[in-house]
Amino acid sequence: MLGSLVKQMISGMERIPEEISRAFQEQKKAIGGCGPQLPDLVKMLQTITSLRPTFICIDALDECVGVQRVRLLDSLKQILERSPATRIFVTGRPHILAEMEKRLPRRLISVPVCPTKGDIVGYLRVRMGEDETLDAMNANLEAEILETIPNNLSEVCVQAMILRITSHDIR
Repeated sequence: MLGSLVKQMISGMERIPEEISRAFQEQKKAIGGCGPQLPDLVKMLQTITSLRPTFICIDALDECVGVQRVRLLDSLKQILERSPATRIFVTGRPHILAEMEKRLPRRLISVPVCPTKGDIVGYLRVRMGEDETLDAMNANLEAEILETIPNNLSEVCVQAMILRITSHDIR
């Protein structure tokens, strides 16, 4: 994921910073040319994000494997420490909130995002309207779907988390 972020950020730059270009060249010379490793990617992202205000968006962090999520959160913490103008927006289900608060203390603002029953019904109506097999569903089945699914899914929430760094966090 961090490699992808580096690639996206570099592609939007007019000129690649010398430090990043040099790191890629050194990795090419390494045995097997395996590409930059995690510490190298973190340094590259620190360099890029320290040059200008940066916004990073990560969706569905909860779907990341636990060990990898920990490494990613630790890497994001390192990036924030060196790049105070960087803002990171993360979405994920509520069960990762405690892990994020532990890994990124004092830097997290959490906002629950929950669909209303009306949101779910609206979505279902649109999807059922796209159904190409019109005779596969009668009015009773449609009514049952529009009643049952929203009642079962109305408890589904996503946490939108914003990682921030304030002036008192900088040491």
